[in-house]
Amino acid sequence: MKIVSWNVNGLRAILSKGFLDVLSASKADVYCLQEIKAKPHQVECHFGDYTCHWNPAQRPGYSGTATLTRETPIAVTTGIGQPDHDTEGRVITTEFADFFVVNVYVPNVGRELARLPYRVNSWGPAFRAYLASLKKPVIVCGDLNVAHKEIDLARPKENVGNAGFTIEEREDFDKFLAISLVDSFRCFESSGGHYTWWSYQNSARPRNIGWRIDYACVSKSLVPRLTSSSIQPEIQGSDHCPVGVTLH
Repeated sequence: MKIVSWNVNGLRAILSKGFLDVLSASKADVYCLQEIKAKPHQVECHFGDYTCHWNPAQRPGYSGTATLTRETPIAVTTGIGQPDHDTEGRVITTEFADFFVVNVYVPNVGRELARLPYRVNSWGPAFRAYLASLKKPVIVCGDLNVAHKEIDLARPKENVGNAGFTIEEREDFDKFLAISLVDSFRCFESSGGHYTWWSYQNSARPRNIGWRIDYACVSKSLVPRLTSSSIQPEIQGSDHCPVGVTLH
């Protein structure tokens, strides 16, 4: 089972940049998309062998998630069952025989940290409670909008306290892992220099001045089934790159 996740920074934009070729070449069983910024009627596209399951935001041109699946899931759930959190289309869950795939786009706290209280005091606990309510192991894929450790961004000292690297967000990620989840990439790679997001400014991507804020986290019970966890910086088209995990 191969699962890939990508914050595409606009589904309509990425479709014009060859996304269907990327999708086909990925040979993924499940492809999770974040920040789609579109509703189904705005996307005139068929995804080949994949069925698209949508959770767009109510606000036009903002946020939203979609999950592409080859196999028909047992069930598809949008949101986390809490209206206060579900208007931005941030979570879509597909259920399979052995686990749930949870596609998530965690709120960005903003440059002025205006949404930090919401992010760590409201959203975070609600999302963890939702994950804990699921009765099978989980694979949580998506843009979690936080660099967990200093090794996860190119310039940690300059970014302490900035959005995506505040103490509060990093501690919230600790709490997220504490519900029996594992950062799959760190099961295979312990070194730095591996990032999933780069600013469009100052040639950050060619210089690899980036952040690792996109993850595939799995329940501890699934770790023995992991065969790989990857970051694919060679795939262009968004300010993020895809990440993936494979299980036998």
